[in-house]
Amino acid sequence: MLAEAGLRGAIVESVPELVALLSEGAGFALVTEEALAGADLTALAGWINDQSEWSDFPFVLLTQRGGGIERNPAAARYLQLLGNVTFLERPFHPTTLVSFARAAIRGRRRQYEARARLEELHALATGLEQRVEERTAEHRAAVAQLHEAQKLETLGQLTGGVAHDFNNLLTPIMGALDMLQRKYGESDARSSRLIDNALQSAERAKTLVQRLLGFARRQTLETKAVDLGGLIDGMRDLIASSIGPEIDLRIRHGADLPAAVADPNQLELAVLNLCVNARDAMSGNGTLTIVVDQLAFGPGSQPRLTPGLYVRLSVIDTGCGMDADTLARAVEPFYSTKETGRGTGLGLSMVHGLAAQLGGGFALSSELERGTRADLYLRVAEGGVAHDAVDRRRQPLLAKGRPLSVLLVDDEELVRVGTAEMIRDLGHEVTHASGGAEALARLDAGLRPDVVITDYKMPRMDGAELARRVRDTLPQVPILLITGYTGTTENTHHLPRLPKPFGQAEIAAALAGLIEPDNKVVRLSTGRRRP
Repeated sequence: MLAEAGLRGAIVESVPELVALLSEGAGFALVTEEALAGADLTALAGWINDQSEWSDFPFVLLTQRGGGIERNPAAARYLQLLGNVTFLERPFHPTTLVSFARAAIRGRRRQYEARARLEELHALATGLEQRVEERTAEHRAAVAQLHEAQKLETLGQLTGGVAHDFNNLLTPIMGALDMLQRKYGESDARSSRLIDNALQSAERAKTLVQRLLGFARRQTLETKAVDLGGLIDGMRDLIASSIGPEIDLRIRHGADLPAAVADPNQLELAVLNLCVNARDAMSGNGTLTIVVDQLAFGPGSQPRLTPGLYVRLSVIDTGCGMDADTLARAVEPFYSTKETGRGTGLGLSMVHGLAAQLGGGFALSSELERGTRADLYLRVAEGGVAHDAVDRRRQPLLAKGRPLSVLLVDDEELVRVGTAEMIRDLGHEVTHASGGAEALARLDAGLRPDVVITDYKMPRMDGAELARRVRDTLPQVPILLITGYTGTTENTHHLPRLPKPFGQAEIAAALAGLIEPDNKVVRLSTGRRRP
């Protein structure tokens, strides 16, 4: 799996061989729990303890029972021995392993870069007694920044990789619940309530994954010109119901504000996060003010933004505020001052990551007992505003149209079977394949589908390569990409996409987008339709 991802490695059969190779240099070590059990680890522990100050060598430990002490008591011992160790429970998805490996290598490269910076600082300070204090401060700051960057990078890679698996797991769950609700919801009130509760839980899980991706800065954004004043006005009822009737909600914005570059769905989630945080800080009683205005930034302005015009969205509360230490850690992922069970610690880090991904910025200011102000800066968009109505109600199924022959390709059996059932329930015929090679074999055997639906991230042949091969044989067949993958997908921009997880209404709408009003199937490419 690592070789297919372009990562070279050497295999050793004992701990002494491992220590010998580590002394020669390596990016990271991938070790099985069985290889350490019962072995003499004295030499390995000595090598780890003798590392230079700049070095914190990464290990990825493959376990059978995870890294939690409750399930795997030996985890505490390995954590103490190896130090910088990530536990990866078997079985795992290839994407997750490659994500862990690349994160570890990237962290090790940053350590070497830090060593070079530290050596340069030492050289500059040699013989300059008057710079001793400055050199020491720079040294400590460089080490602290290195450790912080490693932690954020590791967490970001972890969340991005694991989200792929989460999205795959949620897809058949949401699809099955959606179908059950539509079939039995009206005939059995009790079943309807139970299914609705399960759907709400699945939606909450989907939202949590989006928050993780927001921190990792790897969610796929659909940016457009957004009227922030109109968006906030449209959210007034939602915000009011979220913060409660005892909090005075005030919204202020000008009538002639320019549009901002944003993903309206992700921006709504960010604003709602800020409002809920403000509500908790005020203990249910106070004033929450949302202000939208326009600012211009030049070189050297604070906060540090690319010079230009920005729309600022400010959420201001009259709550308890934060001290300096809490404020410094506020956007740190998983950091929360709320009691257990009331927060994930990902809300502010998600907003921070979203702002950076949109080319803007995020700033917090606060004082104890004087409230908190959160400022979200978004770049001014060129052109007009897209006035898209946001309907949060469950969408009804679209007209099914004529039956289609669909070739469905996905390496995850649960996703493949669940998606196939949703499509068949819409009245279409489905032939499915577990990978690109099997799909091409079916086409070579004479299968002529009206539509091809394929996952993106699959072993040996991804969805983009499969699409190219299908186009060589059947250039007029439309191809729909369904994906829970969160990494770079520049080579799929010409394909219509449906992100996982999705329900039956979403897959019905996606299929309808491939069909003209007269029920003729069309090929979608670079945003234009051709019969």
